[in-house]
Parts: sequence; C-alpha cells; structure tokens
Amino acid sequence: MNKLTIDDVELKNKRVLVRVDFNVPLDKNGNITDDTRIVASLPTIKKILKSGGKAILMSHLGRPKKRAPEFSLRPCAKRLTELLGKPVKFVEDSIGPEVQAAVSELQPGECLLLENLRFHSEEEKNDPNFSKELAQLADVYVNDAFGSAHRAHASTQGVAKFVKHSAAGYLMQKELDYLGRALTNPKRPFVAILGGAKVSEKLLVIENLLGIADSVLIGGGMAFTFVKAQGGKIGSSLVEEDRLEYCRKLLERAKTQNLQLILPVDCVVSEDSASGQTEVVPINSIPENKKGLDIGPQTCNLFNAEIGKAKTILWNGPLGMFEIEAFASGTYSVARQVGRLTEKGAVSIIGGGDTAAAIAKAGLEKKMTHISTGGGAALEFLEGKTLPGVAALTDRVLAEKLA
Repeated sequence: MNKLTIDDVELKNKRVLVRVDFNVPLDKNGNITDDTRIVASLPTIKKILKSGGKAILMSHLGRPKKRAPEFSLRPCAKRLTELLGKPVKFVEDSIGPEVQAAVSELQPGECLLLENLRFHSEEEKNDPNFSKELAQLADVYVNDAFGSAHRAHASTQGVAKFVKHSAAGYLMQKELDYLGRALTNPKRPFVAILGGAKVSEKLLVIENLLGIADSVLIGGGMAFTFVKAQGGKIGSSLVEEDRLEYCRKLLERAKTQNLQLILPVDCVVSEDSASGQTEVVPINSIPENKKGLDIGPQTCNLFNAEIGKAKTILWNGPLGMFEIEAFASGTYSVARQVGRLTEKGAVSIIGGGDTAAAIAKAGLEKKMTHISTGGGAALEFLEGKTLPGVAALTDRVLAEKLA
C-alpha cells in the first residue's frame, strides 16, 4: 500500500484523532449485542496508548436525523473501557468548546471517545468547516474505519485535508491487504462465492471478478434472476426483472470468453419459509407456487468440488435463508468446505455482515483467514472503485516531502 500507516508516524505526546467504526447493534436497553467492530479496533487503539499518544476516537452509530439518546456512543465507551482494562473518557459532542477542553486535558496514554458524529448533519455533507473543527483536535489523523471508507464524509475524507499526516490504522491496513491481494495478486486457483438476496447489489462485483477469479459461484436469492435469464422456471422465487438483460449479457460474456460462472443446479423449495414443508427440485423447474430458499445437495457437491481446488477463496453473501434451519444446510456445507481448505493453507476472505453471521452461527469463524468488517465498502472495493476514505490518506511520497 502506497499510503502512510500508523507505523509510519510519530505518536508519542501527539493528539491522534482516530476514525473508528463503532456502528454496533444495540438492544432496546442500550446494551451492545455484538462488539466485533469495537474488538477489531483494539490493535490500533492499543498501539497509540502504548506509544504514549493521546487517542481521540470518533465514529457514527446508526442513522439519526437529530440528536437522540438511543444513538449515543456512551455504551461503546463503557465496553471499550472493559476491553482495554483502563478508563475511556467520553464527551457528549464531537466538536465545540466542551470537546476542545476534554482534549486539552487528555494525558499521554489516555483515551477519549467523542459523541456520535451524525448528531451533526455536516458530517454526512462533508462540510469543510465541520472538517476543520475536527482537524483542530488532531496532530495526526488515523482512519481505521474501513466500513465507512466508501463514504466521502467529513470524518473519513474532509478532515484529512486539514491535517499534515493522515494514516491507515491496523484494521484498515488488514482489510486493504487481504482484499487488495485477492484482486491484484491472488494465490491461484482463486474461487469467488457470491450470494445474498439481490443481484443488483452484486452485478458490478460479478462483472469485475469474472475477469480476475478462476471461477465465480453464484448462490442465494440472486441466482434466480440468472436462472430466469436463461429461460428457467423459478416459480415464486425472488427475481429482479429489470436485471434480466444484464444477467444475460454476463452469462454470454462468460460463455464467449470461456470464463467460469457457475450457477446452482438444484435448490430447496417451499411454498412459504415458515411452512416447514420442503422438497429439492432442479433450479430451472421450480413449481409455480413454490420458491427457492437454499441451494440443493447437488449444488453443494458442485460448489464444494470447485472450492476444493482453491488457494484463495472470497465469499460474500449467504447461499440460502440460513436464519431458518430448514434452509441453512447449503450455506453451512460450503462454510465447512471453506474451513477445511483454509486449514490446508488456502486464504479465505469472508465479506458482508450476513455471511459473517452465517459463519459464526456455524461456529466456523476461527477457521477463516479474514472476516471483513467492510460491508458496503468491501463491495465497492471489489467492484474496482476507489474508496474516498482511502484516497484521502497521505501518500508515502508526499509524506517524505513533508518530513
């Protein structure tokens, strides 16, 4: 990576403003139900504190339209205190005199969390004045929020314009290293597995990966749009009619260029996901009153045989409605195969919250090489797009001139 990293900058006695991703789920009582994103930020925060820096953390949480207690980051300060084993201070705003006073009182090795950035509409508008106010809190800016790197917001892009050195944190580095290597220099064979409900969310990813991966496996709800584009009967399965022509063109491209775009051959169907009555049918011959909700056993064998050849595996999107046990076996079967290949030395990269949830539900998260926290950012990166939050970081060459 040609950008500055946290290891390239002096941290001792510096005010280090860190964009973290603490957009965690909360229950109705304000308790954090999944602290994965907070845990993922620990290496960067610990590095700053151990180096004698002053860690000033900022994040968004949810999509508040105005200041509201249910979107406060205070529970995150409490959880981070527990994880670090030392107090994390909290201030009830992200800019202004109260924040400036809290920062000025901060001692080397101490940590402060600012209140939800999105309590200010200027954050999402990338307002330059808001960016400047954030920058006034910093000697160094570190972006460790890969999950927000596709957003051109004040805290992810704007602030970098007003700070001399802007660097990537450890989580940002890790995400870019794994995803970047998959796109530019993967160990081959490279197998991409793409699932999820909507084909519209993954078409550009499929298009980009078709020219990079040795094979692309398509599952989940989005497979049915491809099947219908081929003339198959998909019953009442999920389909995006406005994407049929696009899918036909992708299938034709794969055929003419001899690219491996592999669709399911059978699926588990039911009249209703809650009915409990299922059967396995060919994916192109689904009865009119039934819908496909999982890949079938033949498809599992087909996919697992292809995955069995892989040295690099990229997986984004579950292959069925795994939340319901009757439709989870396909996703779990593939997850077990990916885990087995990882144990044999393959690199496995898991992207997307639903995929990560399915892996965790199967008890296989520790068997994977890397589970991305990126979500939408990962998808845009896999589409081949430049992420604003990454582009805003200081180039190494420029840093040498500034030194």
